[in-house]
Amino acid sequence: MKSSAASEPFSAFMQRALFDPARGYYTRNIRTVGRGGDFSTSATLSPSLGRAVAAWLKSESSLQPQVRHVIEVGAGDGSLMHTVRRALGWWARRSFTFHIVETSPVLRQEQEKKLAGHVVWHSTLESALAATQGRAFIYHNELLDAFPATLVQWSTAEQRWLEVWVPEGLHPHALDAAHFSALRHSRFADGQRCELHASVRDWLRQWTPHWKSGSMLTIDYGDSFPQLYHRRPQGTLRAYLLHQRLTGAEIYANPGRQDITADINFTDYTDWLQALGLFQVSQQTLAQFLHSHAAPEWLTHPEGAGTAFKCFVHRRQDGAS
Repeated sequence: MKSSAASEPFSAFMQRALFDPARGYYTRNIRTVGRGGDFSTSATLSPSLGRAVAAWLKSESSLQPQVRHVIEVGAGDGSLMHTVRRALGWWARRSFTFHIVETSPVLRQEQEKKLAGHVVWHSTLESALAATQGRAFIYHNELLDAFPATLVQWSTAEQRWLEVWVPEGLHPHALDAAHFSALRHSRFADGQRCELHASVRDWLRQWTPHWKSGSMLTIDYGDSFPQLYHRRPQGTLRAYLLHQRLTGAEIYANPGRQDITADINFTDYTDWLQALGLFQVSQQTLAQFLHSHAAPEWLTHPEGAGTAFKCFVHRRQDGAS
């Protein structure tokens, strides 16, 4: 996939590089997930996460027994759903209907190898919620970090944030500072870069009106603001190609042939969910989530990811729409 010669916002470049229907990385070129692919996820490195998610589902089901559907959004190669179903056991498993929301034809093929006959697939979360009458337990692991990000850079001379375009250039941005904590912050050094996930906010606003009851588990890497950018003057943006981490100009070198990702600003994420009528039940590191939802003998998850990843549980407030 050739880079466009015309200048465009970085968010548009990232959208094309990852999701272009003909040449995007996730739509056509991903080499699956795991040790033999371009990158590994927490679910492909260890079964501990799937077992903990299964324990979480059992706990949530005891509180909301009327919810009988489970939706995983962005299921990678299907490893997490496979482990979750297995860890639930025959009796608990038969009481749920399982759904996957997947936009990548390549990854769906991998999922079908593990889960055909056991899962209903959907292209959007809205269609999955329609099939569940809006009542579902939802979880997603390392999903949000792949959403296209708006890249901004602080200008001390102009005392404002400017949007990064590709090829490299700085332009005024069109985002409302009320929705993004970075845009309200002016204490960074000149040239500091931050990623704003307006695409995540738009996605949440699209599907949450269709969600009537249940709980949502979010697992992703990131931090609160401004701690997220401590000693990160170039921001958190990077690419992965065959497990090799790429930064700087290398992020633009192979559009459509490598993953591009950025950490999540959880200050913004939790604020957006609260504004949409969801309330936060818990916030933990991945290590804490595993310890609180899994038997000690299951805890074989690699060290390191346990603190870089955060886990949030949200539910809809009573009467919210």
